[in-house]
Amino acid sequence: MILFPAIDLKNGECVRLVRGDMERATVFNTDPAAQAQTFEAQGFGYLHVVDLDGAFAGAPVNALAVERILSATGMKVQLGGGVRDLRTVAGWLDKGVSRVIIGTAALKDPDFVREAARLYPGRIAVGIDARDGRVAVEGWALQSDVSALDLGRMFEDSGVAAIIYTDIARDGVLMGLNIPQTVALAEALTIPVIASGGLASIEDVKRLLAPDCAKLAGAISGRALYDGRLDAGEALALLRGGDRIEGR
Repeated sequence: MILFPAIDLKNGECVRLVRGDMERATVFNTDPAAQAQTFEAQGFGYLHVVDLDGAFAGAPVNALAVERILSATGMKVQLGGGVRDLRTVAGWLDKGVSRVIIGTAALKDPDFVREAARLYPGRIAVGIDARDGRVAVEGWALQSDVSALDLGRMFEDSGVAAIIYTDIARDGVLMGLNIPQTVALAEALTIPVIASGGLASIEDVKRLLAPDCAKLAGAISGRALYDGRLDAGEALALLRGGDRIEGR
């Protein structure tokens, strides 16, 4: 299992939102590349990046910030936000992104996801962001009637490398990960599932080492790392000691 620090980009800056509300953004660093270097120095080998403006616009908006992150570190970067076509997928992979995350388009155009996974095996992930178990799209602004599980099942045997499952109600509010729903999704699918939304403390990291979380492929931490509630060194040491999760 991999522990991913998160960089969410809005207006070229590192921010954290509250439940996806763009009007409730806290700026934690005006230099995303420097923030990525900080995470790398702390021992992380993987990075989760989201172009928030791109998610609303339907196309990349913070491309320059992403490119600077890629140039500044040797971390493996998974990137989402505004990925709606194969040209965008190919463009990011060519620039050095390790894995591209498709969110809104996974619901609206599942054949696009399948084609991307076929063309780029192991390098396509699906972002499933859910509110009360139902998928939300367009930067979480629009709510669908499709369940997270039903969307995940659309991509079984398609070659999708991972599903990133975010509980919107917990994102940015430090309530702890929604372990029951995330584990249930992981147990119902063969695609590896990464937990996102709400990781708040070292206790949440310890929770990921419990036997019922054995199927989870990773977890994402955002605000807790930025505001000091979660110490990166302590978390990585604990998780490496548990032989299940590493930052690298």
